Amino acid sequence: MTRIFRHDPIDFRAMPPAIKGLILATVAGFVISKLVGPDIQTLFGLVPEQTVFHRWIWQPFTYLFLHGGFWHLLFNLFALWMFGMPVEAQWGEVEFVKYYFLCGLGGALTTIALNPHSTIPVIGASASVYGMLVAFAMLYPDAVVYLYFLIPVKAAHMAILFGAFEFFAGATNATPGVARFAHFGGMVTGYVYIRWWDAWRIRGKSFFKDLVEREEPAPPRARAPRREAAAPVGREDRSASGMDEVDRILDKILADGLESLTDEERDIMRRYSQRNKPS
Repeated sequence: MTRIFRHDPIDFRAMPPAIKGLILATVAGFVISKLVGPDIQTLFGLVPEQTVFHRWIWQPFTYLFLHGGFWHLLFNLFALWMFGMPVEAQWGEVEFVKYYFLCGLGGALTTIALNPHSTIPVIGASASVYGMLVAFAMLYPDAVVYLYFLIPVKAAHMAILFGAFEFFAGATNATPGVARFAHFGGMVTGYVYIRWWDAWRIRGKSFFKDLVEREEPAPPRARAPRREAAAPVGREDRSASGMDEVDRILDKILADGLESLTDEERDIMRRYSQRNKPS
């Protein structure tokens, strides 16, 4: 079924906490950079040579909060709001923030790997924002997005189009002033994380949990009185049945990806994740 997402008018007070916090931090970084001057980009932007050879290891994270101009800032914040709202609603605050910084780190590492001796600062949250586009497209591949507010396209097609454009623009150096491979690195990192890593992590936790449970000796069972025709279904039976369903869904994720899940299956995995969350 094709999904069409409609946002209410932008209301900062109604935004979910992760998006609200990231917007505040990004705007604060932009204002501070304008007050301090361009030197802040050398210190807190992503300068590959400084990160690799001088171990300024904070730069792959802090560069996300600096922007070159107002329109650069506005575009990234608008895209974060548009694609991030349904993603945070689906994942929750902690997973959303983790994914945001993971995509930003992926974009930074791609930039460093391709040009480790560069002394030109890279700034902006675009790597994380492009990763958010991938998350939205994988969660809701048939959702309709109006490209440039005019052209209706499916989210999955738009993500593929943007990914191809960023790769070829970076490979041909068509726009030297834009870190295209940082954008592409953020997209690839997001795709790999959603498509494989997260599914294997959940699968691994389930495997080790089952392994520990099998190694624990089973308590002795009391013989049921003869007058009872059948024992009532206990909590363990229901738990085993629930784990079978979780295993089936995990197998489906590994085979077909997260986008193949139905709404009911997503609810089951959310409840399982909350139940097994460490206290």
